[in-house]
Amino acid sequence: MNIRRTATRALLLLATWALAAGAMAQPAAKPAKPAASAAGPGTQYSAKGADTCISCHDEEMDTASFTMTRVFKSKHVQRGNKHSPFGPGGLQCEACHGPGDRHSDKNSNAKLTINSQKPDSFMTVAQRNETCLACHQNSSRTGWHVGAHNSNQLACADCHKVHAERDPVMTKRNEAEVCYTCHKQQRADFHKGSAHPVRTGQMSCSDCHNAHGSTSTASLKKPTLNQTCTSCHADKRGPLLWEHAPVAEDCSSCHQSHGSPRPALLTKSTTQLCQQCHSAAGHPSVARTASSLPGLTPAPGGNTTLGGSVFLLAGGCTNCHSQVHGSNHPAGAKLMR
Repeated sequence: MNIRRTATRALLLLATWALAAGAMAQPAAKPAKPAASAAGPGTQYSAKGADTCISCHDEEMDTASFTMTRVFKSKHVQRGNKHSPFGPGGLQCEACHGPGDRHSDKNSNAKLTINSQKPDSFMTVAQRNETCLACHQNSSRTGWHVGAHNSNQLACADCHKVHAERDPVMTKRNEAEVCYTCHKQQRADFHKGSAHPVRTGQMSCSDCHNAHGSTSTASLKKPTLNQTCTSCHADKRGPLLWEHAPVAEDCSSCHQSHGSPRPALLTKSTTQLCQQCHSAAGHPSVARTASSLPGLTPAPGGNTTLGGSVFLLAGGCTNCHSQVHGSNHPAGAKLMR
């Protein structure tokens, strides 16, 4: 009996070894061919970094030199800057566009696996902007989430050209052209007879407005319109001995912000503007006659007209009231000195 048991055990061991050897001899099963990539960014970064990207995206080639791409001239590609995506330890192109391993796979749908930063991207505007805001977090962008541009679903890449050698928004003249793509009425205003010198490049939109968001009206850089205006027009700031009330309240009561067909960016001609608040009755500029005002003594020579509309010609009210913003003269109560 013991001999039989020993023989049986030996046969079982031999059979087990044979099965194991056969399994080891069989070639490994080939992995199933991956299905086409679904929408969503990849999770693996490319081993070659920017070299993999440039091998396909040759439209970024600088046709003037044929030696380096335009992106390598931009501020985002500064090898010595530790804050740059191409700085030491940076992820290069994938720092902004996301992991590109799936994107570089020939079996993937390229548009559905990478943050292209283009309007046709499968990613939402908020997701695309998160990439930019992750690095650009200075004080001028703290109001982005309450600003009009964010509310209107505007992406950073709609205004900024990050692959350009110099972002067009960073120069005064070109900045205005970028803004004009949406703000067409303001473009027309700046071409009127009286306007702030934006079209000549002496001013830019960002001198008054914060495009990245502000809690002020019209995304102004300052808390109020008056503070924005007096940052340049300091002589109108005051305090003055004799103040003109509308000046202290709101500059837009009399002036257009961007441009006007009237002098000094006025909203109306001088006389009409002043008479919105100041009644003309009893003023020397109004033609007064004996028939209109009983008891009036005719002027020498029989002329019953005292004063007249001649005072309203040309400068109108400012012919006499020249200090319309206020006066420090002791006798300047009527803003005439």
